[in-house]
Amino acid sequence: MAASPAFCEETILHPERIEKARAALVDLITAADLAAAFAALGDPTRVRIVSALLEQEMCVCDLASLLGMTQSAVSHQLRVLRNLRLARARKEGRVVYYSLDDSHIEDIFARGLEHVRHRAGEETR
Repeated sequence: MAASPAFCEETILHPERIEKARAALVDLITAADLAAAFAALGDPTRVRIVSALLEQEMCVCDLASLLGMTQSAVSHQLRVLRNLRLARARKEGRVVYYSLDDSHIEDIFARGLEHVRHRAGEETR
């Protein structure tokens, strides 16, 4: 099967399609923020942290033990997630507990995981 061309063979504009897309197009600031959130989820360690935090809030000590990492390394990854507002911290006495920032993060993660598992199922057929 021949690959589809990367360019149109003829330049034909479809103004109605362009206008419809323009109306839904995200602005550059929003696009940059969304790209940063997806970039944060582009790291396997951060994905595993999010996966753990889907179940319950956890402290750095517990996450480090779970992931087989140093507390410093986990703390660094949590800082990235917090800076992008994907995770939040709550202090209780001398312990800081981390959780996902809101249900949107859970939704994004679940949809991404569903897509990956769906694609993996197609490849095994």
